[in-house]
Amino acid sequence: MSQAAENATPHRAPTMADVAQVAGVSHQTVSRVLSSHPNVRDTTRAEVLRAIEQLGYRRNSSARALVTRRTLTLGVVACNPTLFGPASTLFGLEEAARDEGYMVSAVTLRQYTASALEDAIDHLSNGGVEGIVVIVPKREAVAALAGLRLPFPVVTVEGGHDLPIPGVSVDQDLGARMVTEHLLAGGHPTVWHVAGPQDWLEAEARIKGWRATLEEAGAEVPPPLVGDWTALSGYRAGQELAGRVAVGSARRRSAPVSAVFVANDQMALGVLRAFREAGLSVPGQVAIAGFDDIPAAEYFAPPLTTVRQDFAAVGKASIRLLLDRVESGATRPDERVVIDPQLIIRSSSTPS
Repeated sequence: MSQAAENATPHRAPTMADVAQVAGVSHQTVSRVLSSHPNVRDTTRAEVLRAIEQLGYRRNSSARALVTRRTLTLGVVACNPTLFGPASTLFGLEEAARDEGYMVSAVTLRQYTASALEDAIDHLSNGGVEGIVVIVPKREAVAALAGLRLPFPVVTVEGGHDLPIPGVSVDQDLGARMVTEHLLAGGHPTVWHVAGPQDWLEAEARIKGWRATLEEAGAEVPPPLVGDWTALSGYRAGQELAGRVAVGSARRRSAPVSAVFVANDQMALGVLRAFREAGLSVPGQVAIAGFDDIPAAEYFAPPLTTVRQDFAAVGKASIRLLLDRVESGATRPDERVVIDPQLIIRSSSTPS
């Protein structure tokens, strides 16, 4: 073992000089390898990386920031991170940033007012972030963001806005179309919908895709029931829908309830319970599908047909879009990345 390797005990963290000594190169060469400089021989790079692994060397971000005048930190502004979608988006962003060698500083908001958003951006700016990703799930978030002067590059996550800011989103309209088409293909005359909150962009897009699919198929468009993403709101909607099944639907002169598209899986869980308590068979009497593909969806009774969103892909695309602006000064404000969802078919919508 070299003297440098012996010195790098648990009581003293290994330094760049230790790496240079073990690899038999200069301090400057180690620095070039760490910064992915192109003018380093492959054999030399391999020796440096081997020394780094041997010593367990970790770069000191603070020291590096002093030299490069960069913090390698990105900011994220999020709202309602307790919900599956925002929480999964935040996780995907953090993971993608780490893969690119950046840290993430996140600010979560209770409400997306202009003043709250401005305070969050000021906080991140004071923390030295090089750019931010703003998750804008609601109309009020779009309005708040539109009125602010932004001191660094910004990328949005979610769709449904026309701000001159680049953004990444999952195609919610397409996801709603796929699940509605799947239910119609099962022979159902129409598909009922339990929608998300009216001020959410995702809820708007899912209603739009559901309604357009029914209209294109010449099917009746029932009035959507509105929930708030919680299982309780789905349960209440399910109780109302259960009263419309079979005889009830004929008496009320409305479309029969034999298929239901629920705007997220948590509300679908509530609908399933309401139907079970009403003695309705799923999917024998009523087929049900959700949206999100939460980890528990395949363990519902019955396992839930749903639409999967690739939050890892959202995170990677958002961070890459932001770093294009941070590192190279890319300036296309209208650039949009749209990620396709995936329909996951399980037994809640398909009789065995």
